[in-house]
Amino acid sequence: MMRFLQPLWLLLTTSKDTDLRQMIEYLKAENKILRSKLPKQITVTARERARIVKFGSKLGGALRELISIVSYRTFCRRRADAQPSTDKKKATKRKPGRPKTQEEIRELILKLARENGWGSTRVLGELKKLGIESIGRTTVAEIMRAAGLDPGPKRGEGTWDEFVKRHAATLWAADFLTVKSMTLTGFVDLHLLFFIHIGSRRVFVSSATAHPDSEWVTQQARNVSMQMDDWGLTASMLIIDRDTKFTKSFDAVFQVNGTEMKRVGPRSPNMNAYAERFVQTIKTECIDHFVVCGPKHLNHIVREFTIHYHEERPHQSRGNVPLSVAIANETKSGAVADHTAEAKPTPEPVDPRILKFRSKKVKCRERLGGILKHYYREAA
Repeated sequence: MMRFLQPLWLLLTTSKDTDLRQMIEYLKAENKILRSKLPKQITVTARERARIVKFGSKLGGALRELISIVSYRTFCRRRADAQPSTDKKKATKRKPGRPKTQEEIRELILKLARENGWGSTRVLGELKKLGIESIGRTTVAEIMRAAGLDPGPKRGEGTWDEFVKRHAATLWAADFLTVKSMTLTGFVDLHLLFFIHIGSRRVFVSSATAHPDSEWVTQQARNVSMQMDDWGLTASMLIIDRDTKFTKSFDAVFQVNGTEMKRVGPRSPNMNAYAERFVQTIKTECIDHFVVCGPKHLNHIVREFTIHYHEERPHQSRGNVPLSVAIANETKSGAVADHTAEAKPTPEPVDPRILKFRSKKVKCRERLGGILKHYYREAA
């Protein structure tokens, strides 16, 4: 390679300025033709990069008219990187690309987006209010997309699931439960009307009847209204289906207190999912284990299950603790204002490694002949 460059340097050193300009123009044209035959991006080694920086630095601003292998800005950046730095922090090698957004800011962006349904522009506005200026809307949108969130703002009323979660504290659901009862004349359908509070999962179950007429249904509405007052709960909306047993007089009992009746569409049990789930729970865990013999028998079974449901049975949606414990904990922390909730002592945590030495203190309380069982630790 050197044997070709030496004659070139000799020719340049012995030429006049006019000849030099013409030679440079020729070399530029030839270089342009050669570059057109090569790939658009040329990868060079660290040694070749150093040679380009070494010779190009001597030309100063004139290099802008000559350089073609990279852009002039890239050359200047490489030249700055090649210069030794006295600052240890600046001398530290940084990964290529834009620095990653702080994890705390990423979590805040996702928190604002999930809790409010805001788009990237609205989230960015909140960040600016909090003094976070080093982030742009594109970055916010990319963070939301990476978490599976749409960076566009939500329009309309949202999904049914979002509606239920938004109104859970004052939202109730009601439905009928039908149980076959054996009598001397054959099987008879007994009807129960129950109400479930979506936020706390507490339920009110009516007494059984074989004739759920308008008067009976209206009376159950009055009964649950009094129970709501005892529990200190309100009802802004009540989800019911389009069963004809929900009469106008039934609606009127709740509408007096400002409760809106939310009727779901036909054949849409998923829109009243909490009520449907309670039906499954009470049937599979209790009623299906018995041959019901009349309203009194069914009322006794349901009453025992309701006590077990509220006081003893753990609930996954409430942290796998009984409702009484969850409500007492919320009342203690000020999350809810329920003056009727009894303070249930939470058992002290047990070390699994020494649980076998205390197993004799675990007792069992049975209901309905052992169908419902509650295990607890005997007080010391």
